[in-house]
Amino acid sequence: MLAPDSLAWAMQTAAACVTEVIAFGRSLTMVLSELRQRDLPAHAVRAQAIDLAYATLRRYRRADVELSVLLDRPTAEDELRNLLRVALCWLEMHPDRAHVGVDQAVEAAAMLSGGRYRGFVNAILRRALRERASLDQTIACDAEATWQHPQWWLNRLQEDWPEQWQAIAAGGNRKPPMGLRVNSLVTTPDTYAAQLAAAEIALQDRMPEDGPDALLLVQPRPAETLPGFAAGLVSIQDIGAQQAARLLNVQPGMRVLDACAAPGGKAVHLLQSAAISLTAVEVDRERCAALTRALDPARFPPDRAVQIICADAAEPLASWAKRPFDAILLDAPCSGSGVAGRHPDAKWLRRDEDIYALARTQKRLLKAMWSLLKPGGRLLYGTCSVFALENQQQIARFLEQHPDAQLVLQQHLLPDARHDGFFYALLSKHAT
Repeated sequence: MLAPDSLAWAMQTAAACVTEVIAFGRSLTMVLSELRQRDLPAHAVRAQAIDLAYATLRRYRRADVELSVLLDRPTAEDELRNLLRVALCWLEMHPDRAHVGVDQAVEAAAMLSGGRYRGFVNAILRRALRERASLDQTIACDAEATWQHPQWWLNRLQEDWPEQWQAIAAGGNRKPPMGLRVNSLVTTPDTYAAQLAAAEIALQDRMPEDGPDALLLVQPRPAETLPGFAAGLVSIQDIGAQQAARLLNVQPGMRVLDACAAPGGKAVHLLQSAAISLTAVEVDRERCAALTRALDPARFPPDRAVQIICADAAEPLASWAKRPFDAILLDAPCSGSGVAGRHPDAKWLRRDEDIYALARTQKRLLKAMWSLLKPGGRLLYGTCSVFALENQQQIARFLEQHPDAQLVLQQHLLPDARHDGFFYALLSKHAT
């Protein structure tokens, strides 16, 4: 058995996570959630394994190109290929410690097929070190490996963002920033920033466009190490995601609908923003359970009302949908192309045809939500996508088909060092 505080253990564990994603099509979020819940010794390098899994999936195509050169013949063994992918990733991240990476990868290989791949892994990785310049040239000739996105994704970026596609692709390969949302019900950003400073946790400069409750860490860190995190003083939420509550701008006394509400971050932000009556709808039962935990009424003042509905929001014929709403947040299911840095598995699990299916779902939801909005009300349509088909084209078609709709504002947030990529369109319904 590998020592759980060793690099070899981290490599083997990361490779197993990558196998779950690529070979079995599982969400990286779900796979890593299971890893975080495993009963491991306190000294286990779990965080290192998680970082390696993320990094390997961010550069997945790059490793494929390297292996096409390094392997004399393809290997059908997923565990072996993914261990090599992880090791190649580690060597690129730590070129000054290459000998350590090779030795530890060989130790990890001892856990595969009775150890018969130890010599094979050693030979492949040492060849990779010797032929680094040649491998880099081969990568430079492959667009998918260079930009670390599948070709269909790059095609969409180039068509939708001809002047900015390279920056967007780079943003999708970046380790994501860590935004915080201060709980305005119990503290203030200035007060909490002082607590962070006392704990020697550095913040980036605050920007007016970030929003009143937003803070941004210089370096990501485990949530449990943040002052007052367990007590609810602060939540982890990307600054781009925080714009939803800011743009919808709910007011006291409003009836508000949050469709597709799980995991609940935006719903919590709405409840912290004003004394509203919130209906949160989620179709997935497991995600609905998480939503219920996030929206525990004990977390909010008694002047807020919360109703959680496990149902398809696009079929609004149930009792919860009988009365119109003053404001609606539609955080629509989407490709996740704006959060590829945070969810790199999406780049390799999604297919181009998926975008058309998602656009049809978005259209169905948007039409259904519009029927639930009272005249004079506002609906905020949002995605974490950068693809035009899911965003501005979706809204343009909706406006053509609904003469009672007016576009109040449309906002693109492209992924960068401060936030993930988001699209928002705020629509108002003409009063009759």
